[in-house]
Amino acid sequence: MADLFSQRWYPTENYFGILPLIGGSLLVTLFSILIALPFGVGTAVYIAEVAPQGIKQVLKPVIEILAGIPSVVLGFIGIQVLVPFLRRLFNLSTGLTAFSGAFLLALISIPTIVSIAEDALYAVPKSYREGAVALGASQWETIWKVTLPAARTGVLTAVMLGVGRSLGETMAVMMVTGNAATLPNRLNSLFMPVRTMTATIASEMGEVATGSMHYHVLFFIGIILFGLSLIINVAASWVSLQKRGREQLVS
Repeated sequence: MADLFSQRWYPTENYFGILPLIGGSLLVTLFSILIALPFGVGTAVYIAEVAPQGIKQVLKPVIEILAGIPSVVLGFIGIQVLVPFLRRLFNLSTGLTAFSGAFLLALISIPTIVSIAEDALYAVPKSYREGAVALGASQWETIWKVTLPAARTGVLTAVMLGVGRSLGETMAVMMVTGNAATLPNRLNSLFMPVRTMTATIASEMGEVATGSMHYHVLFFIGIILFGLSLIINVAASWVSLQKRGREQLVS
């Protein structure tokens, strides 16, 4: 068990430390949500509250198309466009870094956040907005102080599901993060290669001997991923049920 939670992942020499894999997954997921959250919620607010009808009819199909792009295609675009750009921009030895993976995961998570957050904003009664305007609030004050607080449960659910989507993504991160099993331990680790749990399972499961220690460790990594995803989805469901319970009490 001590070896399992060590900092060295090198299966050919029977080192199965999964901490670098957990650290890489959490680093990439955390920064992807930090990128996706403002853009996702901001886009949802713009579509639901600000955009003219003509722009809405353009933006919504674009978001749906982005949601339907296979992650392997985004990974290929990342290798061809994003990775060289980041290498030149930050003067890095390689563009295959945790930041590249976080950026791609943000693109993958944004459609999920936008769709759910937009539905939550539409569910806010129109009377809330009319009452705020009648009291002299501007459009921005109405959005910031009335609409968003009223929809906070749905927005929080959208963010949680976006986290789950980022955590479970495989191909995009496997293609652009460099796949170096090193434990992120400082701020500049964001611009260094990392390896995630999903990428490790995808790249090694097909070649490992059935029943070996390596085989069982990969299954254990899968169990950790399942547990994290389950926690996120249960939390999102709990938040949604809490909202319904409050609405029933009010009615």
